[in-house]
Amino acid sequence: MPKPSLLVILGPTASGKSGLAVKLAKKFDGEIISADSRQVYRGLDIGSGKITKREMQNVPHYLLDVANPKRVFSVAQYQKLAKQKIKEITARGKLPIICGGTGFYIQAIVDNLVLPEVKANLKLRQSLEKKTAPELFKILQKLDKTRAKNIDQRNPRRLIRAIEIAKALGKIPRIQSKKANQDVIMIGIKIKPEELKEKIKTRLEKRLKAGLITEVKNLHEREKLSWKRLENLGLEYKFVASYLQNKIKSKLELTEKLNTAIWHYAKRQLTWFKRDGRIQWLPPESVLRLKLNRDNTSTKRWLQKLASRWIQARPEKQRSRVARLF
Repeated sequence: MPKPSLLVILGPTASGKSGLAVKLAKKFDGEIISADSRQVYRGLDIGSGKITKREMQNVPHYLLDVANPKRVFSVAQYQKLAKQKIKEITARGKLPIICGGTGFYIQAIVDNLVLPEVKANLKLRQSLEKKTAPELFKILQKLDKTRAKNIDQRNPRRLIRAIEIAKALGKIPRIQSKKANQDVIMIGIKIKPEELKEKIKTRLEKRLKAGLITEVKNLHEREKLSWKRLENLGLEYKFVASYLQNKIKSKLELTEKLNTAIWHYAKRQLTWFKRDGRIQWLPPESVLRLKLNRDNTSTKRWLQKLASRWIQARPEKQRSRVARLF
């Protein structure tokens, strides 16, 4: 029996992953699994850039709004849900498409990582959530110097989970991978730095106009998320929470700080992804041409490469219809 296949669309924030994934899903009869560590949370819509029903264009999307924002959602939890969705999508004869920018989520699926099974320690988490990222990093350094060397020091969620595991197991075990059970194609969105900076700026302006500040205010007042928890959710939620507490004095200062923080985050994403030689990096406009112009020789070659990896996993009665696309 052929291995089930998987297409991954990844890249830095604001690079256009979601729109590309929808177009590919419509072209190849696929369904999309989000790989975004904030879009898993209910109520984090504008700030996380969660795709809207209209933008989905009737393409099924999964692993959005699956977690309570008051609680940390682990990579192990994501991996378990994503594996199940891949299995279900493949069983329906569809193409599973992972789309997102959270590198560890993607790696957990593509490399079938064996993650430590440590249950959430709510009392410990409540205590740790009161601390700043530098304070959390110092705690982790004392517990496990090896893990501290390769963790994102600015990510409180990752730091809290690492501390939780280290306290439960004595140290964080080396993450290993099993043999992956799918043939994977990974496409990265290649974009020039100056273009990405402009996209980040434009997107932030749109989010602010769409009600980002009101969203964060409602999460605090109606959903009872603490200011500390909002800050731990990072980027838009962190800086808007500071603005609402008058730690940031003006919208201009808020915008400037956020643009800088998001740009730095995008660079960290690229650093993570560049380590993986399996990723095929393509400019978004080239990907769109490849999808839309079937008569072009390079388009056919690219599409045939895509098809050869997953067409055999589809039900036999669908194969001839799909093959005609190429």
